[in-house]
Amino acid sequence: MNSSFGSYRSPKTIALVGKYHSLEIAESLRGLAEYLHERGITVFIERETSEQIGRQVDLARWVTCGFNDIGAHADLAIVLGGDGTMLNAARRLARYRVPLVGVNQGRLGFMTDISRQDMLTCMDDLLDGRFTPETRMLLAAEVIREGKEVAANLALNDVVVDKGAIGRMIEFELFIEGEFIYNLRSDGLIVSTPTGSTAYSMSAGGPILHPTLTGIALVPLCPHALSNRPIIVNDSAEIELRVVQADDPRVHFDGQVTLDLAKHDCVRLRRSEYAIRFLHPPGYSYFAMLRQKLQWSERPKGP
Repeated sequence: MNSSFGSYRSPKTIALVGKYHSLEIAESLRGLAEYLHERGITVFIERETSEQIGRQVDLARWVTCGFNDIGAHADLAIVLGGDGTMLNAARRLARYRVPLVGVNQGRLGFMTDISRQDMLTCMDDLLDGRFTPETRMLLAAEVIREGKEVAANLALNDVVVDKGAIGRMIEFELFIEGEFIYNLRSDGLIVSTPTGSTAYSMSAGGPILHPTLTGIALVPLCPHALSNRPIIVNDSAEIELRVVQADDPRVHFDGQVTLDLAKHDCVRLRRSEYAIRFLHPPGYSYFAMLRQKLQWSERPKGP
């Protein structure tokens, strides 16, 4: 797909990615596929989506392929589901720079902002070039054990290092750009992008960061010293967490991929070279979305 949104052209090939094990999206996905086909669009169905939803509705007429083929051939991917479905698709497609559109079939839907009822109307706008583009940063993380990289992954929302299943605090050291910041004893630490600032980070008392900000939030989970407060660092900073003491430490990427850590492991994080590009419908407003999802304008109901 053209990498410049300013010169965006109507997509010719669109991939559909659906929420797995979700019966309610089957008809929506088939209806969307048929609509796009009628508009002359080549439609791909992501393989696992097809395997799951294809048990409920007939998807045999459309090409089924994996994320690598979607990345290589699709101009656009439409995600039907909640934010979890979008997170998975974003990590899988980030390196291919395929723009994403989200149709909310989940609960809150901070990233999947098109309602099921407005889906086809918004597709008309999208195919006619009427949209609001937005770029979101990702985190790149690697786990170092005894001087060697043992794992690496991307995260759109956050990377969390925590105590695991044991009801005892984890202790680790935090370094930013090689400078020692503090020794933290807590349930863990959330390293969040602006996108993730409305997810786990917000639940832990972290600030909401506008997506256009170039910052990374460090939010302690239940710190033993109450003076350990959330801080924001520049997105160019390299962050390093060194496990000092823990019984069952783990690292989580977007809450979907988990890796067991060991004492003295090091988790290094930085801004990824890849970015995610969302396409929003006309009139999209980040703050209007927050008002709706967080019910900021709700008035108390009287007796």
